[in-house]
Amino acid sequence: MDSDTPKRFSDFAEEEGPLEGDKTKLDSILNYEIMIIGYRIQGSKYKGKNNSGKYLTVQFCSSDDQEKRIFFTGSDVLIEQMEKYGHQIPFLTTIKKVDKYYTFS
Repeated sequence: MDSDTPKRFSDFAEEEGPLEGDKTKLDSILNYEIMIIGYRIQGSKYKGKNNSGKYLTVQFCSSDDQEKRIFFTGSDVLIEQMEKYGHQIPFLTTIKKVDKYYTFS
């Protein structure tokens, strides 16, 4: 690149952009198979809602339409599962609610 040509922000920026997709309520996709295609774990501003103090944003698409969607959750179980298995993305899963907890299955 010529020294007179300005750099593009995207050439050096390390920040990840937001995950794209329409917001979906987690309860509306329970027991349906979805494909996880991205995620982000961040600190939550709602302290005390869960043990980890984090929240999870998951980007997914359904097997029906391949349209990107996202959901947010403070579920410590889902957060732990993504921390452990997120490197396996993309993967198919079904989210189940067991008592008060959500889990990938």
